[in-house]
Amino acid sequence: MRKTDAAGNPLPPKPRRRVRAVSPLPMRDGVSASWVMLPDGPWSTLLDFFEERFPLVTRQQWHDRMRAGLVADAQGRPVEPEAPYRAHQRLWYWRELDDEADIPFEETVLYRDERILVADKPHFMPVVPTGRYLQSSLLVRLKRRLGIETLSPLHRIDRGTAGIVLFSVDSALREPYQALFRDRAAHKQYEAIVHWRPGLELPAVHRSHLRDDESFLRTCEQSGAPPNSESRIELLRANGRFAHLKLEPVSGRKHQLRVHCAALGAPIVNDDYYPKLLPEGPDDFSRPLQLLARALSFVDPLDGRERHFESQRRLGMESQVHATDS
Repeated sequence: MRKTDAAGNPLPPKPRRRVRAVSPLPMRDGVSASWVMLPDGPWSTLLDFFEERFPLVTRQQWHDRMRAGLVADAQGRPVEPEAPYRAHQRLWYWRELDDEADIPFEETVLYRDERILVADKPHFMPVVPTGRYLQSSLLVRLKRRLGIETLSPLHRIDRGTAGIVLFSVDSALREPYQALFRDRAAHKQYEAIVHWRPGLELPAVHRSHLRDDESFLRTCEQSGAPPNSESRIELLRANGRFAHLKLEPVSGRKHQLRVHCAALGAPIVNDDYYPKLLPEGPDDFSRPLQLLARALSFVDPLDGRERHFESQRRLGMESQVHATDS
């Protein structure tokens, strides 16, 4: 019988909790095993499927990995490359990169207890493995360094952005902390150095409708649509061609602060995406994006304590902007 509220109206069904698949394979050099559910398809062998599904890895490389026991079934038993393809089974494998670029900066652990961990991320480092980064990602570095296989990020910041990232340590206690970001109960404070022109006036609050652009690499503002993003903005200091801003995102859309600053005529210094997408090349470590996740505050959902964490990092151009005019 369907439950009703006090007025007799039917209550909406509770959202189904997502059950996370449990890996039968251990963490390997900081990398937890990934999984793939085999779809219906024409492949004759497992090797045929992996070659087509993951084209950045050669057929010979997949063959060698399977022979070495690096691909397994749901029970953790290694599979052979010539094994017949059977749809609707889950296979586990460790991701590897042959020529991964090194990121010559170190992360810092600011706080750790049995429930959460707070890291201070450098510029250029992705939070999780992506594209050409695996061992250089913040998550894998921390897992390898601390040996915490259950470590999981509770939110993300861009690879180019430095600063505070909150992790869950105990997967059984992850949901209440995840809800802080879903329900906008975590207060995030950023700082940025932006290109500036005298006379530019910034609003105290900027709202707009953000959506993916045609390339899906960037986010753009759509005029006429109801706002789905909001950022609070405070000018800390302007000095010539640059200014120092405090930014507080109320919502958490992709690239939100970068898009809002560019749309207001004050793009963030060294941003290769906004206002213009520049060709991708090797990282220029002398030009970090001048955006920092400075602080994170929230009420701990499990014990009610006020939590506040601040980055120990500073934007490279901060002292230049705050220097007195000669």
